[in-house]
Amino acid sequence: MTIQTSNLGFPRLGRKREWKKAIEGYWSKKVDLDTLHQQLTDLHKENLLLQKNYNLSSIPVGDFSLYDHILDTSLLFNIIPERFQGRDVNDDLLFDIARGNKEHVASALIKWFNTNYHYIVPEWDNVEPKLNNNVLLERFKYAQSLNVNAHPVIVGPITFVKLSKGGNQTFEEKVNTLLPLYKEVLQSLADAGAEYIQVDEPALVEDDSADYEDITAAAYKYFADAGLEDKLVIQTYFERVNLKFLNSLPVKGLGLDFVHDRNFNLEQIKAGDLDRSKTLYAGIIDGRNVWATDIEAKKELIETLQSYTDDLVIQPSSSLLHVPVSLDDETLDDSIAEGLSFATEKLDELDALRRLFNDNDDAKYNELKASYERFQNQSFKNLEYDFESVPTSRKSVFAERKKAQDARLNLPDLPTTTIGSFPQSQEVRKQRADWKNNRITDEAYKTFLDNEIARWIKIQEDIGLDVLVHGEFERNDMVEFFGEKLQGFLVTKFGWVQSYGSRAVKPPIIYGDVKWTEPLTVKETLYAQSLTDKPVKGMLTGPVTILNWSFERVDLPREEVQDQIALAINEEVLALEEAGIQIIQVDEPALREGLPLRSEYHADYLDKAVRSFKLSTSSVSDETQIHTHMCYSQFGQIIHAIYDLDADVISIETSRSHGDLIQDFEDITYDLGIGLGVYDIHSPRIPTEEEITTAIDRALQEIDRSLFWVNPDCGLKTRKEDEVVEALTVLVNSVDKLRKTTNSATV
Repeated sequence: MTIQTSNLGFPRLGRKREWKKAIEGYWSKKVDLDTLHQQLTDLHKENLLLQKNYNLSSIPVGDFSLYDHILDTSLLFNIIPERFQGRDVNDDLLFDIARGNKEHVASALIKWFNTNYHYIVPEWDNVEPKLNNNVLLERFKYAQSLNVNAHPVIVGPITFVKLSKGGNQTFEEKVNTLLPLYKEVLQSLADAGAEYIQVDEPALVEDDSADYEDITAAAYKYFADAGLEDKLVIQTYFERVNLKFLNSLPVKGLGLDFVHDRNFNLEQIKAGDLDRSKTLYAGIIDGRNVWATDIEAKKELIETLQSYTDDLVIQPSSSLLHVPVSLDDETLDDSIAEGLSFATEKLDELDALRRLFNDNDDAKYNELKASYERFQNQSFKNLEYDFESVPTSRKSVFAERKKAQDARLNLPDLPTTTIGSFPQSQEVRKQRADWKNNRITDEAYKTFLDNEIARWIKIQEDIGLDVLVHGEFERNDMVEFFGEKLQGFLVTKFGWVQSYGSRAVKPPIIYGDVKWTEPLTVKETLYAQSLTDKPVKGMLTGPVTILNWSFERVDLPREEVQDQIALAINEEVLALEEAGIQIIQVDEPALREGLPLRSEYHADYLDKAVRSFKLSTSSVSDETQIHTHMCYSQFGQIIHAIYDLDADVISIETSRSHGDLIQDFEDITYDLGIGLGVYDIHSPRIPTEEEITTAIDRALQEIDRSLFWVNPDCGLKTRKEDEVVEALTVLVNSVDKLRKTTNSATV
């Protein structure tokens, strides 16, 4: 049997974030639309030809986007938010839906399944679905013009509707409305010469996929009746599927994840649940982590799969969107570098396996096998931990702690604060780069940071905020910063991945045992506190988020690594407390993100996540106030775990979900401090006082006023200074008016 190779998707960012720079250049009016299109076309071409170098049998198109592939699909089918309707469907409309404008708020951002990628939620209120410009067909034809053997990629109708919100139609009605439009797009691609079309249906790996089996079967029968049966491949990833059901669908092939399926997909195949005549698209290379594959184990897996199918294609387990582009530009220690594999290296692993099976060429295979074994023979388990000696619960219950904290802090009604970061201006980034590259001295850099901290402390005081922050100007990223300072982490130079839109992060790599060796944040926080009589929050990232937003090691149980990080954060919490900091925020925005897709694993994950957070925060005195923060997640599933964290105050994003989160508090008595974000910081749009007042009033319908805080949705590092000052001024003015109104009413 000849083994073919394929890919599910490639990073849009480019090796050095060329995609991000091009788009932000257009947003800042440094380049016009034609220039933007040319820059992105050049990058798309580079990505296609780069993949071609690895001898893939087929290369994806449709994974490239101006912002987000789900938003692309929304515009393709005219699923346009009601507030943006009546305009031409073009790139400016796309960007406004994603980012908001002066008149309208942006659409909601939600995590893409259990990853750190965020998609723009489609909105169905009063839409008129129709087919707009077929960008997917254009990109497929462009790949053909480059002599690239490409296959189109489109998110399937079941997953697209599952990820949508709004509208009066039932789930089935929405799918049925879209089917003729999908058929037209799929037929155009088939007519243009597509050998197959990758239809992404990751929703079929979730618990409730059984609820959609009838409409899924009807949808793919509809496509088969249109003559498309031999062109469609249903692609799943991130978990196991019900293979018996998937196998019953009239399609050419099935794409399965053999990395994150907990071995269920392979067992189903061994049980005879796969039709041999269907092409098996086997995701055998981890598309979400950066470790080199155990290529000998993959060879054995391929040999096993060959016994159960007549047509095998090997590929990554998911789109490579979730990993950096290449190791080529890194300068890492060889002892660690040979254990790593970014997007291009993963394609090289596929090619090595293809050559081994098809050509009996084992040169590359043996090279990768030897480097993997050398890396595995090193020991990075070199520390002992006493987890049991550190408290996992506070000394007193919240009601008693609150009395002590209120007496110490003496904050006003509806206290105002921010989430932590302030704008990372071009000058801030330049100074940090100059310092890292030894172009300025340590003293010059410290002086710059001190000046920025002092300037922003004054700005916050002038605005009238009640609890201040130092601004995090010394930090490149809320996780990478800690990865640079904790033992056991590796930080790359160009290991960028897309988080949402043009926002890229550079996850650190956890390769060894984690240890706190010295204070990480005390110096800057203490300096900021010396400048003001108002409390300044210490700002830390929690253990669950550090783990979820890093490339984690896979040679230890996940919870063990998480607890190692928790002990390190606990050391920093105690160092801040010892320095006299009264409020310490330990952010956990990735708590929901790491939730397994199958509910049978939820309780175990949440129990361990809560334990790790409490391990990092429970050693402080009652008077020290612990805050945490979460953003852009569907919190209903984890609201009880959020409560179990026992944080004195939690701040949560609500503005992009338009206050829907309030509903999650209807089935729980939430008697801890809470701040529901009252405006969207990811949009350049400035909120009005009316909007903020409405958001606060709605929250107070479910939450005790004495527990309520007022804050933006998230950190402000991506915003411009004038936007931040104006928006925070509106926030404080709104709260001042509410306080005066309340005081007048009680006189």
